[in-house]
Amino acid sequence: MNKILTIAQSKLWMEEPHNCTDAKDVLTIFTSLFDPLAAYDPKMRYVPALAESWIVSEDARTWTFKLRPDVKFHNGQSVDAEAVVFSLKRMARPDMGVTLGAPGVYNQYLVGMELEILNRQMLRLTLSEPMADLLDILVTGYILPPDTVERLGDGFKAGPIGSGPFEFVGYEKGVRIRARKNSNYFQALPDYEAIEWLLVPDPNERLSMIKDGRAHIAAGPPYRASLEDNDLNYVRSRGSTVFIIIYNAKNGPLKDPRIRLALNLGVDRKALINRVLKGAGYPLSGFVSPVHFGFDPGQTPIRFDPNRARALLKESGYSEGLSLTLDSPTSLPNEAVRLSQALADQLKRIGVEINIVYTEDRELYANKVRRKDIHDMCIFDSSPLSTFRVLKEKVDARFEGSWWQGYHNEAVEKLLDAAQATADNRRREAIYKQCFRLLSEDPPWLYLYNAMNITGIAPHLSAWQMPAHGVIDPRYVP
Repeated sequence: MNKILTIAQSKLWMEEPHNCTDAKDVLTIFTSLFDPLAAYDPKMRYVPALAESWIVSEDARTWTFKLRPDVKFHNGQSVDAEAVVFSLKRMARPDMGVTLGAPGVYNQYLVGMELEILNRQMLRLTLSEPMADLLDILVTGYILPPDTVERLGDGFKAGPIGSGPFEFVGYEKGVRIRARKNSNYFQALPDYEAIEWLLVPDPNERLSMIKDGRAHIAAGPPYRASLEDNDLNYVRSRGSTVFIIIYNAKNGPLKDPRIRLALNLGVDRKALINRVLKGAGYPLSGFVSPVHFGFDPGQTPIRFDPNRARALLKESGYSEGLSLTLDSPTSLPNEAVRLSQALADQLKRIGVEINIVYTEDRELYANKVRRKDIHDMCIFDSSPLSTFRVLKEKVDARFEGSWWQGYHNEAVEKLLDAAQATADNRRREAIYKQCFRLLSEDPPWLYLYNAMNITGIAPHLSAWQMPAHGVIDPRYVP
C-alpha cells in the first residue's frame, strides 16, 4: 500500500490557526497539524487530546485540565501549561477568531476568563459566567508553541508548528501541501508516512484521480457523478451543517410568528432537495441536525401542509397574498441561485411572492447579514456542531450575535441559561431537547435541509466513514 495519503480537494491555502472557520478543507489540515485540549472522535464525541482529563465545577464556571506528560511540539519544545495559557489568551483576542468578516468569535465566549497555572501539566480556567459547553469552543483552540508564534508573527501560518499527528513539510501555492508523520505522537496512528493535499478545483478531475490511483480521497465530488458512477468507490453521510432561510424577525411581516410558521409549512423539502441538490440531501426537521447534541428524534417535524400555511397567512391579514424580499449569495452555498428560484416557485403556490436580491461578493454578503442589513429574509447556513453556539449566536436576543436577526423567545433563553449552568450531560441534553421542541413550534428560520457528504475514496478505504462534521481526520483513516 502507498505510504502517502493523498487528498484532492477544491481549496487549498495556509490559514491562521486561531481564526474561526467552518471550511472543511482548512479544518482537515488544522486537524492534521495541531492539537486542542479535547477533540472529536469519529462519532463526534469529545475525547482527550492534549488534556488527558478535566474536571468541571458544579456551576460550570471552573474547568481544571490535566495535560498529557512529555508531549512535544514538532520543533521539540514542550507542550506545557504555559503554552496552553498563551494559546488560549491568543485565541480569545478580539482581533482573532475571524470568520467571513466577523471578528472575535471566540472572544465573545472567553472574554474575562482567568487562567491559572497550577503546575507544568495542570491549569485552571475560570469563566466570567457558566459555560457547560466550553469544549464546543476549545475543540478548535489549537495549542501553539509560544516562542515560535511570537518570533514569526503573521508568518507563522506559512510555516506552522503544532503537536498534531502530522508535521508540516512544505507548501506549493496553488499546488499542494505536504506533511510527514509525527513519529512521537501520543496516539496510535494509521500506517501512513506522510499526507499530501492537492489543489484540484475541478470535481470531475478529482474523481478521475481516485479511479486511476493518483488520490486516495476526493473531497466533494459532484452529486450526480458520485451517485450514478458504478466505477467509483464513495461514502455518503449526513452533514451537520443546516441550510436555512434566516428571517428578519425585527422588522416587517416576519415579526409575526404565524407567518414564520406558515412559510415552513409551505415548503415541500423533499421536492426542493430533488430539484436543487439532485436528491443529495436530507429534509431538516428543526434548528439543528440529527447529529447535534440535544436533537430530539421524538419531535414531530414541521410537515408540508400548504392548506394550513394559507390559513395562517389569512389569519395574519394576508389572505390576498404577501410579497417578501429574499437576499441570496451566488456561492456558499454553491446552489444558492438554484435554491432561491426553487423556493420562490414553491412559496408562490401559497400566495407568497418572493423577490430575490443577489450579492456576488460572499464576504460582503456575510457582512450585510452581520450588520443586520437584510431585507425580509436571507439564505444562510448554520455550521457549528455546537448546539450551544447556534442558540447563543443566532437565537438569543440578549446576546445579539453576528447572525441573529431580531428573533426573541424568552422561554428558549431561560432554557439556554439553565443549560449553560448544567454540567451534567444528560440533564443538559434534556434541556436542549426542550429548546428543539419550542423552536419547532415557533421557528426563527425557514428550515430547509442538511446536505449529503459525498466523498470519493480508494478501494482500500472502504471501511472508512466520513464523520458528520465533514472534516477528514487522518488519525482515523485506516
